[in-house]
Amino acid sequence: MNLQEIDNVKITILVENITDRLLSSSSIVKRPPMVSDQRITKSPIAEHGFSAILEITYHYGNTIKTNKFLFDTGVSKDGIIYNSDVLGINLTDIETIILSHGHFDHISGLISTLGRIKKPIEIIVHPDAFLRRWLVFPNGNKARMDSLNEEEILQAGGIIRKIDQISFLPRNENEIKSKKESKKANNKLMITGEIPRVTKFEKGFPLQYKEEKNEFDLIPDPLVKDDQALIMNIKDKGLIILTGCGHAGIVNTINYAKGVTGIKKIYSVIGGFHLSGQGYEESIPLTIAELKKQDPQYIIPCHCTGWKAANEIINTMPEKFIQTSVGSIFCF
Repeated sequence: MNLQEIDNVKITILVENITDRLLSSSSIVKRPPMVSDQRITKSPIAEHGFSAILEITYHYGNTIKTNKFLFDTGVSKDGIIYNSDVLGINLTDIETIILSHGHFDHISGLISTLGRIKKPIEIIVHPDAFLRRWLVFPNGNKARMDSLNEEEILQAGGIIRKIDQISFLPRNENEIKSKKESKKANNKLMITGEIPRVTKFEKGFPLQYKEEKNEFDLIPDPLVKDDQALIMNIKDKGLIILTGCGHAGIVNTINYAKGVTGIKKIYSVIGGFHLSGQGYEESIPLTIAELKKQDPQYIIPCHCTGWKAANEIINTMPEKFIQTSVGSIFCF
């Protein structure tokens, strides 16, 4: 697949488990100021969820273009709205929303976000993201997970695109214009769609079940097939891989990205690696070993990666680790 180069990308963390207002900025990451006009600025909130804005810039013909996309919408109804207001981020110029998967900690702010955008907007999502799902614990306890409501999304202005395979943004000109007017492909951001499961130690989400006929008819659904990532190709640097939770496995995701793009150099891996919690921490040593082999320049664990895995990354690859926090802007 021809993933074309971009000149740079800014990834702004809107929703994240961690907020740390004392972190310093660097050439790679800009932190929101704690003091402005001789006052302490209002603090963004942290919550167990994820959302990020991507702004990509690239040459297209004789012009320089910028596109802005939203990846996930957090775990609460209004967390993404609150943080965007505190951080001074405009959501109305977002062109497309991509959902990494259908779990509540990535979709719950969608309707509020659509209400803020106030215009029809495409939402790219895997078909399985609309499944009705449950958590079923070994002791028999279970809980229904909140799910996407297709009718509610449509009424709020969402234009749903259910895609389970690789797709690209910005929207290809020949998908919008007639053949006579069409221009060359503009494949700058790859959405992976469903990611093949190859490694033996990345097991998805064993607690997940889905409704077959009704809530009394639950069947195992551990793979989270709707889990998808975003891939960018930074000129002269290599691939940037952005994940939501990484239920497909961060190693599976990296290997898939390399395989479908033909690009072997990984510049940065950022997002959730889902190495926190019972049943996942045993995979930390194998994951860290594989990350060392992949040798990305930067590793930025977010959301569900967990403290134990993050600490292992710090201990084994301190020069590669960058701390995340709500409001951080990563500039590649």
